[in-house]
Amino acid sequence: MAKTRAAVIFGGTSKEHSLSLASAAEVIRNIPSDKYEVICIGITKKGRWLYFPGSPDEIASGEWELDPDCTSAIISPDPIHRGIITIENGETSLKKIDVAFPLLQGKKGADGDIQGLLDLSGIPYVGCGLLAAASCMDKSHTHMVLDDYGIKTAQWQLITQRELSRMNERCQEIAEKLGFPLIVKPANSGSSEGTSIAEDISQLEAAVKLAFSNDNKVVVEKYVCGRKLEAAVFGYDTPFSSYIGEIVSENGSYDPTDFSVSSGDSLVIPADLSKDVQNMIRETAVAAYKALGCKGYARVDFFLTDGGELLLNKIGTSPGMRKTSVYPKLMEHLGMKLSYLIDKLLEQAIENNI
Repeated sequence: MAKTRAAVIFGGTSKEHSLSLASAAEVIRNIPSDKYEVICIGITKKGRWLYFPGSPDEIASGEWELDPDCTSAIISPDPIHRGIITIENGETSLKKIDVAFPLLQGKKGADGDIQGLLDLSGIPYVGCGLLAAASCMDKSHTHMVLDDYGIKTAQWQLITQRELSRMNERCQEIAEKLGFPLIVKPANSGSSEGTSIAEDISQLEAAVKLAFSNDNKVVVEKYVCGRKLEAAVFGYDTPFSSYIGEIVSENGSYDPTDFSVSSGDSLVIPADLSKDVQNMIRETAVAAYKALGCKGYARVDFFLTDGGELLLNKIGTSPGMRKTSVYPKLMEHLGMKLSYLIDKLLEQAIENNI
């Protein structure tokens, strides 16, 4: 039986380039080799697309694009091709693709751009479609949809580029409405770049200016201090959630903008919560996933305040896929080891292609 040809797409021009490389290397190492033929497509930080025939170790180290066997490549938007076109010495050739696994993060990757291209190409792909990816990337859209569905988030306000001429007045309005401290974020950003905490009006004005240097919309949220909880959601028509994990800082430091598990942190699975609270958070994660039209997989971040209020922070439609990343660790706790998880993500992408 012929193997399924799976294109792993990695890199990209966003600030999360290196995280994408690490995820791609892990996926390639763990993809069932008896079932899949892997075709690697890398995007450099400058946006050049390359077909890469080398090893995952070169991807992880960032040396992949120096490989002399790399050739220019594009995903054809013409569904008659249903694959990638490589270009070498003026000659083109077509490599047919059965399914794609985009592992791009941040802008130009997890915001719907690559999903739109793959939709045009007719190639099935892992993860959310264009609209869901764009809505989850844009924090203002996430807030609006969840508000409409009655899913609680931090109190928030939006500042658009059209309001720059009255920014000082707008900041004053927000301060009076929400109070301090506040978290100020670019509406579209895959990382904490441009995000800062404001504790008075002068800091708020400076934080808004910084956020506008990263995007043309800015979201201002009421500062939330609470436990950082994580859910991994998987599936299409009947999605389900993992048990809830908690990011715990061993040194006692607290950064409300950082939901990564870094040095000095640990991911506790399951979190120390009652069964009823665990179930309530899992149900909320799935409800938010459905509300935003997600499919395939997503990571859902929550705060649980000291007063017991659950607030959804973010839905990540392109979660990290390293063995140490939150999503694979949560799924492994359900018994889905990484190779099995990757296989099922690819399988369901093909089965649910419309």
